Amino acid sequence: MTRAVVALGANLGDRGSTLRAAAAAVVAIPGVTAVASSHEVESVALTLDGLDTAKPRYRNAVVVLDTELGAQALLDALHVVEDTHGRTREVRWGDRTLDLDVITYGDERIATETLDVPHPRAHERAFVLAPWLDADPGAVLPGRGPVADLLAALGDDTERVDEPRLLDGDDTERVDEPRLLDGDDTERVDEPRLLDGVTTASRPDANPTTTGTDATP
Repeated sequence: MTRAVVALGANLGDRGSTLRAAAAAVVAIPGVTAVASSHEVESVALTLDGLDTAKPRYRNAVVVLDTELGAQALLDALHVVEDTHGRTREVRWGDRTLDLDVITYGDERIATETLDVPHPRAHERAFVLAPWLDADPGAVLPGRGPVADLLAALGDDTERVDEPRLLDGDDTERVDEPRLLDGDDTERVDEPRLLDGVTTASRPDANPTTTGTDATP
């Protein structure tokens, strides 16, 4: 099994419902097991021309998972989930109903025409780092260092959404954190997670060096 980090984002339609449905589809992929999840955050859309406050804001979240799939097979499966939710790729960095990115795949460094991990711009994006740190306080981006340090240096311009974590009702919450999922006074949100009673798996793209959310084909 390989530990992988998957980022989810959406800025069209019912973003929260889309992320919940997408997460459910991801965890249904054979060979994928959920480890931890984040709360959702909101961020300004990131386009080829930079941040664009005129565009719909993004909802973003992160899922940490273990998988038996190879990196490319995982990416291919995530593309199927994107397609199911109406994702199109005509406009690079355009608005999207759903974006799934593989941020890391173990400690491996992979660079092909379709896959680049660790994600080459993850360290420049608070909308990736903030939810990732929320899911895994001890997270490290291979080749860059602790996610906590990267986010502190970058600055966090995201906004926490007052909704439950992506996964709820199972034994996942944060990496290496044994808190109860419900009925525990340390629980951050008194609601179920995005995925209730299930288990979890993404893809790279994007570009500019700002902290908004990218819109990739």
